[in-house]
Amino acid sequence: MWTSPERAQEFIEIMFPIDSTLALKLLGCFLIGSIPFAILAMMGSGIDIRKVGSGNPGFNNVLRVSKPRAVLTLIGDLGKGYLAVWLFHQPGDPQAFAWLYGFMTVFGHCYSPFLKFNGGKGIATSAGVMLVLYPGWALLALGFFVLVRLLGSRLRWPEAGMIASIATWLFFALLMFVLIGGIAGRNALLMTVFLAWRHQQNFRNLLAYR
Repeated sequence: MWTSPERAQEFIEIMFPIDSTLALKLLGCFLIGSIPFAILAMMGSGIDIRKVGSGNPGFNNVLRVSKPRAVLTLIGDLGKGYLAVWLFHQPGDPQAFAWLYGFMTVFGHCYSPFLKFNGGKGIATSAGVMLVLYPGWALLALGFFVLVRLLGSRLRWPEAGMIASIATWLFFALLMFVLIGGIAGRNALLMTVFLAWRHQQNFRNLLAYR
């Protein structure tokens, strides 16, 4: 297919422009994302959040134990998603890099080396990424989340939090396709698929619900 190794290398560099600086930034995003705020928020309580409720070190599970600590978890998880992209994405960088930083931050949250490469499900952290990439549309999407979440609570939907979270990312992906363009839409849809995969047990619970 390639006339020379140089042509192949040129193609790789165009399609995957990862140099050492970008690699370090991606690592930085992963490490910021891996900070386990659910664990930190529970310090001093004597409770290991990984051994109660769903066992998930994230906002919803902390909420089962303590609302104030859950708020701290939410602020931390959302904030690190925002901070990592804001910190490393420079003016003039391709927008694709911002999405890469966002994905790596969410991966860090979900596969934290501080938790033996376990972690949360990525919703709050991905919301922080959403806010820094497209703040106006992200606020609209978060408003959509609140409406769906309140409706789910009122109607007593099983897995209402998961339904609201994934529906919100689908809504955000649709906004990206319609208002921004195909690349942003595809990236948002890819994030949605990843988050849905992280919630596969919730989908099983929903399907098993009687």
